[in-house]
Amino acid sequence: MKLDTRITELIAIGSSVTANCQPCLQYHVDKARESGASDLDIAQAIEVAKMVRKGAAAKMDSFAATMMTPVSVDAGAQKGGCGCS
Repeated sequence: MKLDTRITELIAIGSSVTANCQPCLQYHVDKARESGASDLDIAQAIEVAKMVRKGAAAKMDSFAATMMTPVSVDAGAQKGGCGCS
């Protein structure tokens, strides 16, 4: 089954919100409207995305709080850190 353009753009709207990407959100809202999505469809996609983002942020905040134990930068690298620093 292939998703139609309207559904694909509504998914992209949700992804844009959860990724905090304003240019992406504007682009995909415009494309969703072009593909026949209603303002209600778009609003619902945004609301679901906000709930997902809020839940993910709360879980990350809880997880980050467990990381508060002082650790040296070298110790983090030895544990197979992500390499972002």
